[in-house]
Amino acid sequence: MKKNRKPNQVPLCSIRFFLLCGVLSLGFIGLMGRAVYLQIDESEALNHQADSRSIRTKGITTYRGNIIDRNGVELASSVPLKSVWIDFPTVRKKYPLLDQDEWNRLAAIVEKSPVELRRWFSKRKKRTIARLGRHLDPQKASLIAKLDLKGVKLVNESRRYYPSAEITAHLIGFTNVEDQGQEGLEKSYNNWLTGQQGAEKVLLDRRGQVIEKRDVISEAKTGMELQLSIDSRIQAIAYKALKTAVLKHKAKAGALVMIDIETSEVLALVSQPSYNPNRFDLRLPELTRNRAFTDSFEPGSTAKPFTVTSALESGVVNAFTKIDTSPGRIKVGYKVIPDGTNHGVLDIGGILQKSSNVGVTKLAMMMDDRDFLKAFYKVGFGVDTASGFPGESSGKFNIRPNWSKIEKATLSYGYGFTVTPVQLAQAYAVLGAHGIKRPLSLVKLEQPSIGERVLSQKATSQVVSMMETVVNEGGTGQKASVKGYRIAGKTGTARKAKGGGYGDEYTVFFAGIAPVSNPKIAMVVFVDEPGSEDYYGGQVAAPVFAKVASDSLRLLNVKPDQNMETQYRLTAKNKSQSEVEKANNG
Repeated sequence: MKKNRKPNQVPLCSIRFFLLCGVLSLGFIGLMGRAVYLQIDESEALNHQADSRSIRTKGITTYRGNIIDRNGVELASSVPLKSVWIDFPTVRKKYPLLDQDEWNRLAAIVEKSPVELRRWFSKRKKRTIARLGRHLDPQKASLIAKLDLKGVKLVNESRRYYPSAEITAHLIGFTNVEDQGQEGLEKSYNNWLTGQQGAEKVLLDRRGQVIEKRDVISEAKTGMELQLSIDSRIQAIAYKALKTAVLKHKAKAGALVMIDIETSEVLALVSQPSYNPNRFDLRLPELTRNRAFTDSFEPGSTAKPFTVTSALESGVVNAFTKIDTSPGRIKVGYKVIPDGTNHGVLDIGGILQKSSNVGVTKLAMMMDDRDFLKAFYKVGFGVDTASGFPGESSGKFNIRPNWSKIEKATLSYGYGFTVTPVQLAQAYAVLGAHGIKRPLSLVKLEQPSIGERVLSQKATSQVVSMMETVVNEGGTGQKASVKGYRIAGKTGTARKAKGGGYGDEYTVFFAGIAPVSNPKIAMVVFVDEPGSEDYYGGQVAAPVFAKVASDSLRLLNVKPDQNMETQYRLTAKNKSQSEVEKANNG
């Protein structure tokens, strides 16, 4: 029998074995050497390359400062929202045709049709990144996040929201889509309200998502809060009353300004027609203009108290001087200046009560030009109020040298110059403060501003007392009376200049002070071109003053200064005087 052959055996210590082990060892040594080299000698360069691919500087979102009223009620705030951005290289690679259902859903969320979305993409072929939609509410942003589309990113942003909408629109204004102030106080105080965006270093994954925050480069700073002088309760009352009057009398426009006499802070400022600043489509130029600041008109008879003030200050008359206004008209140069009726002999207070053009014309002619214009200049006509409101007009009060007597006469009863409602309100606040003028303020003051005496206390106090008769029985502004409070004021009705003359359109005013015993508020109500049968200041503007003043004085806790007995006595006295005047006038 043959013996089985034993298989060939490889010797354990053959040359090939040692050669293989040597090669592997050299490989491991080389790898270890390379690793040591990279970790020690090249670590800084490699880390820099890695950081350049994965670490980015990312902005830290900040918000615009809130705007609040004097009592802390929020009037403007920034609402956190999202915007959706498209990374085009990623989208083109992953979804070349955009035909997935998820893209159709995305189109619906951003309020586009699938065709519009594809057209939007085709127009941006050369772009790397673009914003598809902005100001998305949390619900829409959540739906987009659930789609989980590659190359679609949600970024934090904010949008301005105005809780009081139309009521404070003209004063506060609005911002654009970039959150920069465009109108009103949003524009005036843009730098104050705008926050300072921060920056931080973040680590991104291959999808561009933040996986780690490395370092804060600069802290984000929220914009400063702005506290206004207005009282939102009074603002709402004023808005409703003015809007009602404008609609009732079919007027073109209107404005109302209320000033705190003690501080010269603006408590309310409204304009009609208004708009909703939360809606971009309603921000039309004809609606966004703040007529209280930008529009100027001839003030008509509301200027007569300043003619009387100048006459008292100059000493040409006193409170008891009698002026004969018969026969109800006066000729100055080539022009005849009429009164509505022949008022006969009037004292200085009677001139204001009856709103006599003849009376103030005679007072103006008794003074030299410098004395006559003193009160008009001192209360601020011809210059803006320095409120800082954008687009504020200074009106027109340019008195040329060697002006004619008729120009002087017409200026005495409110023609030949223009004022804004804000200027007129500030002027009446000077009368209410007994000759002290303070800077107008649209923001709440910690301490009242130091005022400057521009008119004498005696003359202004006398004029305020005279204006009280305007609101009482026999005056032109009886509809401005407020139960329980003594009111001083003046009506104004002026024809609008048109084509080198005057047309049939009117502007009407009522300017007043309350309460007389201790003046707290000065208010001007202005209505432009009332189209109803009632078109006088006493019929259109005076009732608005009464409504707003009545509610505001109670909100401000101003003590009534007229008890029922005094009110009855004054009414009876004025009624008796009215009957005597009627009898004297035939």
